[in-house]
Amino acid sequence: MMRPNWDVYFMLHSEIAKLRSNCLTRHVGAVIVKDNRQIATGYNGTPSGIRNCFEGGCERCLSRAQGEINSGEQLERCLCTHAEANAIIQCAIFGNAGTTKGATLYSTFAPCLECSKMAISVGIKRIVALADYSEDATGLLSKADVTLSKLEPDILNHWIELMEKGPVSRTNGPGNDRTSQQ
Repeated sequence: MMRPNWDVYFMLHSEIAKLRSNCLTRHVGAVIVKDNRQIATGYNGTPSGIRNCFEGGCERCLSRAQGEINSGEQLERCLCTHAEANAIIQCAIFGNAGTTKGATLYSTFAPCLECSKMAISVGIKRIVALADYSEDATGLLSKADVTLSKLEPDILNHWIELMEKGPVSRTNGPGNDRTSQQ
């Protein structure tokens, strides 16, 4: 029986998390993993208790969706919290903050400078991203000895197709793990 390797498995969780995003322009999901156990999930959107973006909660996102501003402009006006930051915050809220030391952060998008600083500060040592971000913090992460790896999006397609079909005998596919890992 073939199974997805850990990176594929947890990136699929990140893909599911991004379905909760309420941002009008970009959906991002993230999970934090320690010892192959998911300890937190996050997605981008307005803070709890604030109207969602699609309900008019963030005027900057609305302006961007309407083409009035470009990606990366007027970020100081944005009310949304990034997926990676939300996952880190969840660790603090639910008392998992100590478990982030040496953890891995999976994100459907490479983290920005601010999220990278947070990841470094809480001791995350590895980040796996699905898509590049032009304003990522590759240099800073490298200086902090945090590994940033890119997972090719196509590797997920096989597993997504299997989920759509339901349980079947799986013998081949990219990102497989033939070991007896749990």
